[in-house]
Amino acid sequence: MGLSTAEARALLERYPDRPVVGAVGSHSALDIADGAVTEGLSTLVLAQAGRDATYAQYFRTLRGPDGERRRGCVDDVWTYGAFADLLRPAEQERLRSAGVLLVPNRAFSSYVPLDAIENEFRVPIVGSRRLLRIEERTERENYYTLLASAGIPTPRAVPGPDAIERLSIVKLPHATRRLERGFFTAASPAEYREKADRLVARGTIAPADLATARIEEYVLGPVFNFNFFFSPLVPRAEGLELLGVDERRESSLDGLVRLPAAQQLALAESDRIPDYTVVGHGSLTVRESVLEEVFRIGERFVDAARARSPPGILGPFCLQTCLDRDGRPTVFDVAARIGGGTNAHLGLGHPYAAALYRGPMSSGRRVAWEIRRALAEHRLAEIVT
Repeated sequence: MGLSTAEARALLERYPDRPVVGAVGSHSALDIADGAVTEGLSTLVLAQAGRDATYAQYFRTLRGPDGERRRGCVDDVWTYGAFADLLRPAEQERLRSAGVLLVPNRAFSSYVPLDAIENEFRVPIVGSRRLLRIEERTERENYYTLLASAGIPTPRAVPGPDAIERLSIVKLPHATRRLERGFFTAASPAEYREKADRLVARGTIAPADLATARIEEYVLGPVFNFNFFFSPLVPRAEGLELLGVDERRESSLDGLVRLPAAQQLALAESDRIPDYTVVGHGSLTVRESVLEEVFRIGERFVDAARARSPPGILGPFCLQTCLDRDGRPTVFDVAARIGGGTNAHLGLGHPYAAALYRGPMSSGRRVAWEIRRALAEHRLAEIVT
């Protein structure tokens, strides 16, 4: 699967001394681009036609008469009718010829088939190519099996709708916008069927997805997205870093929870079932007495990923976690690549990363910093797959 070490080395030998940092134009592409230019690297955004103005116009690099960058962080934009067009052999050769190192985000692994990413996409990926698959809950080997092997607590699975005895959440994709969520909650089999029928009728979920949905007991507590980074370029004891924490803003869930209960009940029936579409992120920190346990689950995840899928996690990853009243973590989702909320810290840097590096350090900049270090030490093949 992916590029063999020998193939990666052969490709990278033909790369320029300063490779180009590339990302699919969605999710956290701006953080990736901002971090790369801060570290003196050029950037490329691979955008979908009709949705490219953010990168091609508003954040496009503008230079002064002396050639110095005056504003912006996106040096070049290539547009495609569909992201899967990246698989065309001519496009792959174009990326390699330009010296592109691709930093994967969720849009890349959602819109480009995973089998093709693993077996056909012959462009170096900064990160863990094989681990992108664990985010698919329908896979036999997914992040739940990885978390279980690491001894990391996860929500209790409910075997089916008729087994729902307490508040549970049903996890499945949106019917048409597959990158988005079609989640809903239910506290009984009857509530499950009622909500499922309503969501199918309004086109939010598809009956076929219900058959493979993950149902798990709802964990009460605040949610923290822990943005980690693991470097293979340092001794193992120094490899794991907690860069920062973010939280999601979800529509229409966040609008509903801001209403008093009486006003929620006054809404039309169709508005009482919230959407869990992620529309933004905010920055968080956690109580310092919780940090040691956060690092413990991060270390366990790194060790389990390396044991089950060598070389394991490389670079950024995110553990989406609920903390109970005693600060005990339950991990309910995993991103085996840069998280979707890291734009909350672009330019300013993550709080914990800034404390570690004594200056602004976002996830995007940390990726670029790793690339620069690997280049200086002639170890670039160790951080790509």
